[in-house]
Amino acid sequence: MPKRAHHNYTVYILTNKKLGVLYTGMTGGLDDRLLRHRLGEGSKFTKKYNASKLVYFEEFQYVNDAITREKQIKNWHRQWKINLIEKDNPNWDDFSENWVL
Repeated sequence: MPKRAHHNYTVYILTNKKLGVLYTGMTGGLDDRLLRHRLGEGSKFTKKYNASKLVYFEEFQYVNDAITREKQIKNWHRQWKINLIEKDNPNWDDFSENWVL
């Protein structure tokens, strides 16, 4: 298997509804990870609260940058995360709604 010239890592926030629970994660394959969350295999938290709506994401080339950003967001106050989401997604739309997973 040849090495990829460009890696893609994503930090993302999932919710169950507008102003609902917030789950922050990081992955090297967003489509697959979202599918696993929706099948109840992504994490115990997302399964328990049915958090599968993708309301925010950032992409990174380097895994260390993505890990750093994920940790940063996870340590934020809830309101800061809400502000981050609503800056670009005021209606809390599911960005993956029309994706084929």
